[in-house]
Amino acid sequence: MTTSERDSAAPPPERPGEAETLRTILGGRSGAIDATVPVVVFVIAWVVADSAGWPSSVAIGAGAAMLAGVVVAIVRLANGRRPRAVLLGLLGVAVAALVAMYTGRAADFFLVQIATNAASALVWTLSIVVRWPLLGLIVGTLLGQRTRWRKDPDLMRGYQRASWVWVGQYVVRVAVFLPLYEADQVLGLGAARAILSPALVALCVFLSWPVLRSALPPGHPGIRHPRVH
Repeated sequence: MTTSERDSAAPPPERPGEAETLRTILGGRSGAIDATVPVVVFVIAWVVADSAGWPSSVAIGAGAAMLAGVVVAIVRLANGRRPRAVLLGLLGVAVAALVAMYTGRAADFFLVQIATNAASALVWTLSIVVRWPLLGLIVGTLLGQRTRWRKDPDLMRGYQRASWVWVGQYVVRVAVFLPLYEADQVLGLGAARAILSPALVALCVFLSWPVLRSALPPGHPGIRHPRVH
């Protein structure tokens, strides 16, 4: 085998800078942990109020969750987070609290999250099928490439593969949360939300680069430089 043949048969070289870029763009456990705080506060406040026999224990839990959501939003903004993302996170807490207060059922605080996870799994799957993988749209937009990456068959294939990782985490969430919700296990839902969600996000961020990289041939310049022919 010649040197050129050996080079073409070798796997793509490691590009740690590319991996760090992708992980920085996708974020990490910190965002998931921040989003978990209002949920934990809701469960704790509801348990305390319900155990004490106080009326409107769900409303007390919902109010505590909203207060926690506001505090988290202020901290996020102070740390330089994007205002739009912060407001969307706060909106999610508000909607979940309102649903629980409307139905009077503590488990319904998690209903919005279950629905959004199921919808996210569907949307990410459809994006892969129609060859507009959401991971590519997110990374391409944040790197200032717009949709140039779609003209690179290798990057297109890589983003499709890596997007399946994110589909998987939404499916796992629904598979865990839905039985707990149907069984009215509020403590179980809170524990699953606090432990499972940050772990799944961290795992997806960690796996996205090697899965994407598996589609890139030797010599490919990486996600920053789509090869457009």
